[in-house]
Amino acid sequence: MMILPSPQQLRYLLALAELRHFGRAASACAVTQSTLSAGILALERQLDASLLDREVGKRVVFTLLGEEVVRRARVALELLEGIAQIAQASREPMTGPVRLGVIPTIGPFILPRLIPLVREWFPQIRLIITEDMTERLIEKITIGRLDAMLLAMPCVCEGLETIPLWRDPFVLALPRNHELAKLPAVPLEMLTEERMVLLEDGHCLRDQTVDVCRQERNWAGSEPESAHTASSLHTLVRMIGEDLGVGLLPELAVASGILDGTGVVARPVTGGPAWRTIGLGWRLKSPRCEDFRVLARTLKKLAPAGAEPVLQE
Repeated sequence: MMILPSPQQLRYLLALAELRHFGRAASACAVTQSTLSAGILALERQLDASLLDREVGKRVVFTLLGEEVVRRARVALELLEGIAQIAQASREPMTGPVRLGVIPTIGPFILPRLIPLVREWFPQIRLIITEDMTERLIEKITIGRLDAMLLAMPCVCEGLETIPLWRDPFVLALPRNHELAKLPAVPLEMLTEERMVLLEDGHCLRDQTVDVCRQERNWAGSEPESAHTASSLHTLVRMIGEDLGVGLLPELAVASGILDGTGVVARPVTGGPAWRTIGLGWRLKSPRCEDFRVLARTLKKLAPAGAEPVLQE
């Protein structure tokens, strides 16, 4: 009898194919690197074939056969997972675990309201939350480690179906004694000479902030060389409070009290489109797509008062 690959072996293989790094692939699969390596080696022995080219040093390079096995493994694993998910959905929609990813500039400000809302409306759903950067969350959805994610659009969301929920305006955060704080609203063009505080690379909010300022021709390049960088919105606010510069914050964070007790104030900005869109995304052709569309309609209830709903983006 032919010994068939196990679903776990296929997951290891797909994770390595997507991430091209044994350590990151093991982390995405929640196993040790030695466990993932052993699983792939066992798969090669079962197939009596080399899937990886081990003559190229530390780089992860698949053989031609390996690339074809990866392609078929992706289809096979999606079909296997689809069998279980369709069976569950047929018994009762909106039930079972939902592995939900959230990005750091959304999670802390929306989860305290999202989790009770889901428990109230869908008591049979068990949320499993993962917070990470957008790119890594998309990778985890692609390899089947997550079901859906809350994201900030626009973003590069290849392989995802997305539904926009509402627009989240950007506001200017600045020290209370700053000259611009005297204005009821600040035109973006007035930020030309201001020192900026940005999030570090990897945060989609950093890219969105740069895009907003570039559209107004305040920044000739990708960003000002003098910009300070922070690893989180809370650190960014503290840096602004120490008079290191000014920065753009999402209204969602301000409404959640991120400025309380910091000596930092927020002012609306004018002069161009300055917002992000909160959305829900999941893998294209997911067997639970109808569940996620229902979930998206419910999550729109989390929009702050006065937030502009979005039908399409």
